[in-house]
Amino acid sequence: MVVYTEGCRLTLSSKALYFESLGVGQYDKAAQYDLSTDLKQVIKPELTGPLGARLFDKAVMYRAVTLEEPIFLEFPEFKGSSRRDYWLDITLEILLAHRFVRKYHLKGFQESEAVARAILGIFRCRAVREGFYFFSSHYKTLLLFNLAENLPGGDTILETLSSCLAHLRTSSTQADSYSSGSVCTEKQHMVYPVSLLALRRFGLILQEDVEFDQEATYGSGYIHVGEVDLLEAAVKQSKVDTGKAVAAQETVNQVKVDGIDANIAIMKELLFPLIVLAKRVQFLASWEEPFKSSVFLVLMCYLFVSGWFKFVLPFILVSLAVLMLWHRLANKGKLVDAFRIIAPPNKNAVEQLITLQEAISQVETLVQAVNIVLLKMRALLLAVLPEATYRVSIFFLLTAALFILVPFRFIILFVLMEPYTREMPLRRESSYRWLRRLREWWFGIPAAPVQLIKHEDSKKKK
Repeated sequence: MVVYTEGCRLTLSSKALYFESLGVGQYDKAAQYDLSTDLKQVIKPELTGPLGARLFDKAVMYRAVTLEEPIFLEFPEFKGSSRRDYWLDITLEILLAHRFVRKYHLKGFQESEAVARAILGIFRCRAVREGFYFFSSHYKTLLLFNLAENLPGGDTILETLSSCLAHLRTSSTQADSYSSGSVCTEKQHMVYPVSLLALRRFGLILQEDVEFDQEATYGSGYIHVGEVDLLEAAVKQSKVDTGKAVAAQETVNQVKVDGIDANIAIMKELLFPLIVLAKRVQFLASWEEPFKSSVFLVLMCYLFVSGWFKFVLPFILVSLAVLMLWHRLANKGKLVDAFRIIAPPNKNAVEQLITLQEAISQVETLVQAVNIVLLKMRALLLAVLPEATYRVSIFFLLTAALFILVPFRFIILFVLMEPYTREMPLRRESSYRWLRRLREWWFGIPAAPVQLIKHEDSKKKK
């Protein structure tokens, strides 16, 4: 892991990011991190700190296939992370602009126009940041490609923009012919590389082989005659979708609660119908009332044997659709009543930590049990216990033959009915003996050995 701190110079160009460390009286040779070619680059915020501790959220990570390990650029400041956020956003803007160019196969001055739009957005962001002495998240709207990456329907905006860039013109001859009253039967789009022209007038040249008429007057936007501006329509639709997404996110933020007990209580209430259904099925499987259990068994067997079971899932989906449509017609836009849940008793910080520790312990126990199962399966696969491996292989062969010879719906019926009929009076004793022998056989299988090797980090840290 390489961590860069103060005493360096960072430069962002239209194609790469350059890092220069401070040597003796001058900067060392710059390290270049390409942003224009497809190197599977990943740029994201990262936590760094002394001795590998993840303490400070003030770094940017850059990863690419050309690097053996990611690099981290630190932007230390006393409070906040505005410097890091600024460099992260403008670097992502250049990276996303080149991804846009590659995705839609833009060439020549079309590619230069796309990159020029990203550069002008960065200039505007920098001007706002320098003018107000801070960088707010709202200023990210000045970065076209960064914004389109996060907006609902942003891909549609970029697709429409690519089609607009396909009609770029570097001459105003056609515009003059339209203004002089010439008639044309085809609808034509007149789109000029205004961003590229603006950078050219600022003295920044992205492409030298593009000829501009310095005395001509170019349109400042997309000129459409007799039709709707497709880019403007895509942006308006994205604004509508964004408003819906923001409103939905506000409702999500309102229902978030703190505490494990409170979240578990909410989950139990939301899953209450399924819990009740599972309890009823479990009650039928206990055979405490043989008549009800027998009726349910006969009904399930009839559904599978007659082939009606394939209509159960469509029936459930149709019922849910009808229920939702009925609620839509009945409510007529009215607000839904709040879901009332009895809150669990409050716990102090120590009790919450104990609850969290118990939950972590249960998860650890579950992971250990899963690992034991996997290691025993590995032992069976490698024939650590030859007799058990022979039995399992014979069982697999018989199961394969069963899948070939028996219709699949009968196999599903057997898989569902076997645990359901275990507590049946006719099967109770035999099922108990069979499960006991199965557990004893499973406990007698040794686990495959595991050796933990201590990780040695021999890589140099700079």
